[in-house]
Amino acid sequence: MAGRVEGKVALVTGAARGQGRSHALRLAQEGADIIAVDLCADVASAPYDGATEADLAETVKQVEDLDRRVLSRVADVRDLRALEATVADGIAEFGHLDIVVANAGIASFAPAWEITEDSWQEMLDINLTGVWKTTKAVIPAMLEQGTGGSIVLTSSIAGLVAFGNLAHYTAAKHGVTGLMRTLAVELAPHRIRCNSVHPTTVDTDMVNNEPIYSLFLGGQRGATRADAEAGFTALNAIPIPWVDPVDISNAVLYLASEEARYVTGTTHVIDAGAMAPFKIPHA
Repeated sequence: MAGRVEGKVALVTGAARGQGRSHALRLAQEGADIIAVDLCADVASAPYDGATEADLAETVKQVEDLDRRVLSRVADVRDLRALEATVADGIAEFGHLDIVVANAGIASFAPAWEITEDSWQEMLDINLTGVWKTTKAVIPAMLEQGTGGSIVLTSSIAGLVAFGNLAHYTAAKHGVTGLMRTLAVELAPHRIRCNSVHPTTVDTDMVNNEPIYSLFLGGQRGATRADAEAGFTALNAIPIPWVDPVDISNAVLYLASEEARYVTGTTHVIDAGAMAPFKIPHA
């Protein structure tokens, strides 16, 4: 039986680990060849270690183990020329580009008035402008192909509602939501669909680190994963601390597939009920 994206080529940013790796593998499982992109370096304002080239190589290995082709590039989503070169290399290798998952992002935290200028700028440059640059790099090639396609942008539930100590992250993710809606309008005549995914906390390195644990535990120092589970569980209506990366990947796969051929301009929330208080009026 053919896979749900059999014969397609998908570009995934932030593919070295976490959600990005999961997206690449889930699409490969369903028949896609992969262009895997990652910075593979630390980011100054992020309070956790960045992915490495070894992480990206492991993504490549796991895609190849699925008997799919993969091209990987170390590239920064803030660098439009590098993204354009990656797209050109991918099309030269595979002949076309059908699916784009703009997933790369970072997290950091502080009260809005304590965020440094550098931290604010780095957040917006990666989490919003980097998403726009990814789309700017891929859309001309997709238009020239004339075969339609699917673009999925990684936002967050913080792209729909506000969270304290995350003003820069919330602003960037709201921006991603607005960018998605505009691209959906502009690209619809070309049968290129654009949607966004909005996860709650996801079990990845971006969430599972001591500084982020401390944020959710009121500043507790030396917090462990076990300590943090209660704090994270309190965020979600379904009593779990976080969802798995594959839960987001399944939504990405649906949006990339022909099952969603007329789905565009939508916000797909995978939140374990975290947003229920925002949706359901209190008595």
